[in-house]
Order: sequence, then C-alpha cells, then structure tokens
Amino acid sequence: METLIRGAAHLVTMNDAGDEIAGGDVLIRDGVIVAVGHGLATSGQVLNASGCVVTPGLVNTHHHLYQTLTRAVPGGQDALLFGWLKTLYPIWARFGPEEMFVSAQVGLAELALSGCTLTSDHLYLYPNGARLEDTIDAAREVGLRFHPTRGAMSIGESKGGLPPDALVEKETDILEDMIRVVDRFHDRKPGAMVRVGLAPCSPFSVSRDLMREAALLARDKGVMLHTHLAENDEDVAYSLAQFGCRPGQYAEDLGWTGPDVWHAHCVKLDTTEQALFARTGTGIAHCPCSNCRLGSGIAPVRDMLARGVKVGLGVDGSASNDAGNLMAEARQTLLLQRVAYGADALSARTALRLATRGGAEVLGRNDCGQIAVGMRADLAVWDMTGVQAAGNWDAVAGLVLCGPTQVRDLFVEGRQVVGGGRMLTVDLGRVVERQNVLAKGLMG
Repeated sequence: METLIRGAAHLVTMNDAGDEIAGGDVLIRDGVIVAVGHGLATSGQVLNASGCVVTPGLVNTHHHLYQTLTRAVPGGQDALLFGWLKTLYPIWARFGPEEMFVSAQVGLAELALSGCTLTSDHLYLYPNGARLEDTIDAAREVGLRFHPTRGAMSIGESKGGLPPDALVEKETDILEDMIRVVDRFHDRKPGAMVRVGLAPCSPFSVSRDLMREAALLARDKGVMLHTHLAENDEDVAYSLAQFGCRPGQYAEDLGWTGPDVWHAHCVKLDTTEQALFARTGTGIAHCPCSNCRLGSGIAPVRDMLARGVKVGLGVDGSASNDAGNLMAEARQTLLLQRVAYGADALSARTALRLATRGGAEVLGRNDCGQIAVGMRADLAVWDMTGVQAAGNWDAVAGLVLCGPTQVRDLFVEGRQVVGGGRMLTVDLGRVVERQNVLAKGLMG
C-alpha cells in the first residue's frame, strides 16, 4: 500500500542535517518512508499537503492515560503533588477494566488529534481486576504506536508510603506480572507497534528492593525502565529524609541510570545529577504543563540540553495537566525556559525537535522521529491556512508559536488515523459519551 503526501509547504525532516524542504513530497509504502523530495509519483493514494507543514509524528514520553476520567477534580485543583495524590487515590481505587480501557481510548484520541503518533503510558495501579492489556487493547483500536509501562506501588500508608494500602501490590506479584506482560506483549522488532517497559511508580511508593529487582529484570528481558524522579521539593525532601541522598544518587545506586532508562519530570535535578544523566545516557520526560499545574517548578531544560542530556516531552496525566495536547507542551516548554533564562533560551525549532526526534531518542526508537528514507511512516500534517497561523512569516516556528495545535491528518505506520481533523479509527463521539457516563459514576 502506497500513499504520497504531495506538495507540502514545508517538510520538517528532523534528520541529522536538520533539512527543511519547501514544496516537498513524502512517499510511504507498507508503513515505511521510501522517498523524500520533489516530483514524486505513485499509483496509490495521494494527499494534497499544499499550505501545510509536515512534521514527524510527535512523541509523548510520559502519560497516565487512566487519568482522563478524573480531570479538574475538586480538592485536587489547587494542591501540590502529595496533596493532589491523596485526593485522587480513593477515586482511582474505584476503577476497573472498563474505566482503564475507555479512559485510554479518550487519552489516545486526544493525543492523536494533537499530532502524536507514539506515546508511552505509565500505569501503576491495578484495582478491581484492571490489567495493562486494557490500555494495549485501546491503543490497537485507536491506532497509535504504544509504549506502555507496567508500573507498580508496593509501599502503602501503613509502611510509610504515600498511597493507601488498598492500592498497593505484593512485590512478588508485581514482578510476576512484569514478566507476564513483557513475554506476551513486548515486540523487539523494528517498527514495533507495542513495546513494554517496567516502571515502579516512584521512590515514595515502592521499596528499594523492588526498584533494584525491576532494573535487573528489565536488563534480563531487554526492555526499558521508567519512573518519576525529583518532581518537586517534597520529592527531594522525601529522598533526603528516607534514603539519605538526593534522587539522582538514589537512582544511580539502584541501577536506574543508562540509555535504557528515562525519568519523568526531573524538575529539581542539580548540576551534578544532570551531569550524571548526560554521562550515562539517561533520558528525561519533561512535562511543563503538569509542572505548572502542580506548582512543581521549572525544569532546567536549557541546562540539561547544554550538558547533552536526552530530553523528550510528555503531557503527564490528565488529572494534573488537565489536557493531553503535545503541541501545547512544546510551546509551554519554550515559554518556561524563556521565563527562567531569557528570550533566547530555547528556539521554536528546538522545542519542536524535543517533541519529535527528542522523544523518539528518549524511548529508544531509532526508527521513528524523522522524515527520512527507511524511517517508519509516522507523519503529522498541519494546515497553516487557518486563522491561528494567519500572518506568520515562518511557518515552522509559527507552528509552535501560533498554532494550529490540532493536526489535519495523521499517519501511523502508514495508516491514516486522523483525516480532515477527525478521528478515522474510532467513533470518538461514542467513546466520549461512555467516558462521561463512567466519570459520573465515579462521582457518586
């Protein structure tokens, strides 16, 4: 099957040379980009991209898809991280398999409409029979490339942890299920639509033993590791009080640094920790909107990049954002770095790179994140002829600075998932209706 994306006003390749091609074409065949240039031809489908910017699909490096069912919850709207979690835990404890499945459908569709083709997800609670495959099934229906992580919480309130005891699991059960989901769902092949990671939730909800065992298991299975780290001052204070060291040292001591590891947030990493991450190839999922919403602070992204740290962007959970728009995260990244460091701190093109190739590198996907021959056909087509972009002089920078923030067309592995600004793979109206019914049930 072939599709030709023809005559884009600008192709933003994100290749090694940083090429931007005016009036360019992209030919995709059987899920792979087979040609990039001008005057390409096909006997297959042709998509007219005149007036559009075409980018690699955006890559989301951190999410909690289940949280789309708990947006703007009273009591959590104005709380810091720990207080926010304590408000939400009892609600999440009432979830089951359907809540996990439907909320994932909604969150994935929201990401797709914002130009995202590849997303991770951090699911760390499994109440009432919920399992990781509830989200994997949703991703297959929506059509996004998916990197779910088998998260976990094992230290409840009675043992000094933050979550209620009802939401934690036995560590032997956690490790057994980690083995199960990796063996059943992880695909190591290039172009994989599903890869699985291991992701104990955070230093304040699991034991050091589980962190260490998960790292050993991940290396044995050849999968990646993910957790939250140094999200805010409370997080750092907990690490110092409980472990006698800063979060970066805690991670290094337990085997949680390296090119197969990425940490969410890292707002409070100091210069020594940044150097550690750069030296070891450890990645970071930067979630600027969530960091603002929870008052966590401004992550030192400019300094991280200067030191050579791998950085991608994440929307984080929709209970702490409360949106799931990855292009909005790129703009927020640019704005926050300029607030912290000045107007020349981060360019629009750098922000866009973080949202595409940067995220792919963090997730270990050297087959995604670029418009180049041999790369997977994950592409976003942005219509720049509307009111949001009217009058801008630089369409590529304007995409980040002005918009649009919703994609016109989206291709994942060569399959069209969004067309004309509408989801083509699922009946979004029906899904949203069911989501709202479930949300009302949780309010009771």
